Amino acid sequence: MSNSDTIAAIATGSGSGGIGVVRVSGGRVRKIAEHILGGLPKTRMATTRTFKNAAGVAIDAGLAIFFEAPNSYTGEDVLELQGHGGPAVLRLLLRSCIDSGARLAEPGEFTQRAYLNDKMDLAQAESVADLIGASSAAAVLSAHRSLSGEFSSRTEAIKDELIEIRVFVEAAIDFSDEEIDFLEDRLVMDRIKSICQKLKTLRSLASQGNLLREGVKVVLAGEPNVGKSTLMNLLSEEEASIVTEHAGTTRDSIQRHIVIGGVPILMIDTAGLRTSEDPVEAIGIARALTNAEDADVVLEMRVAGMEGRPPTLLFDVDEAKKIIVVNKIDLLGESGRLGTKDGIPMVCLSAKTGDGVEMLKSILLEKIGVRRSDEAPFMARERHLNALDRAAEHVSLALSNIDVIELCAEELRIAQNAVSEITGEFVADDLLGEIFSSFCVGK
Repeated sequence: MSNSDTIAAIATGSGSGGIGVVRVSGGRVRKIAEHILGGLPKTRMATTRTFKNAAGVAIDAGLAIFFEAPNSYTGEDVLELQGHGGPAVLRLLLRSCIDSGARLAEPGEFTQRAYLNDKMDLAQAESVADLIGASSAAAVLSAHRSLSGEFSSRTEAIKDELIEIRVFVEAAIDFSDEEIDFLEDRLVMDRIKSICQKLKTLRSLASQGNLLREGVKVVLAGEPNVGKSTLMNLLSEEEASIVTEHAGTTRDSIQRHIVIGGVPILMIDTAGLRTSEDPVEAIGIARALTNAEDADVVLEMRVAGMEGRPPTLLFDVDEAKKIIVVNKIDLLGESGRLGTKDGIPMVCLSAKTGDGVEMLKSILLEKIGVRRSDEAPFMARERHLNALDRAAEHVSLALSNIDVIELCAEELRIAQNAVSEITGEFVADDLLGEIFSSFCVGK
């Protein structure tokens, strides 16, 4: 990948549409505009033009917009050609750009150039892909907060505080022969404690955003005819699973993507857990057990009035990720309620009537780590959370070593570097390649 090349790509999604966009960025944009349009449009003014191929044959007509460097998305000269959205038309237009001196852009290369040309930091660049891939309204709002720079501003503010306190601490080292003790009062300790709290708050908001981005895997497990498929249909709001009175109706895992509280959830309905001589059902049961082991949360379903009876087929799942769901309370004339059994959250409900289902959703969100806050979360990735965790760890070590001033200074330096990784101030080239390779071509 060379940043001296001029790149081009189709910037709109695959398939047919009313409008399609081809984007070109780099030093040869002006020459390409001459070949395709017959001249360069006025800067930042949509102009109606005929698009021609290398032989001068008209292939389409539409709007051309020229963004002069550095006032463009990438920081380079950028030309956007907005024509009709047919795949064949767009491919011809892209080919015309390549024949005129561009090359096909690699995934995420436009945004990578924006990052390299200081049009956005790395956290903002990542949020571009997160905004495009958002699967819920909450995820969209969270990604937009990060794209607008709010997450970066918070991390930069913490970094600036670390720099200020480092200056203070390292001054104490430089003037150690003086009688003045810079660390004698509580100023340094109080400021380090304040940074610890700010990192904790930011980490909490980022972890909520990470849930919106990554989603969770929730598995419905239990014996046949406990109502797993009925609950699956209720939560997914469609007839995803076949429901009958016959045991063993669900023989294989059925998956649906749903959203609860803004969090994307992969909900999996599994085969009823029992001993079976049927080879097909046995395979389904084995898959159910595997899904339960891999899940983030397991809804272990039982039937009201029989919830105390141990299941026929025991399955080994970490109790920390279990929620016991007692179904069919309507048959006993009971109402939905919350409780615990052996320290595990328990929800009594009716998947048929919906009574108690909102309680289940609330407990489920609590189990996966959703925390209610007055402040909206920031879209974040695992690398962001890891950097914040390391920063918090080293700030805490700085606090515990405040009497050993050299150690305190070193821990603060490491914490500052960890925070700086989020916005890309310090980042390895191989990490950049990994990040931008996940983008779509044309963005």
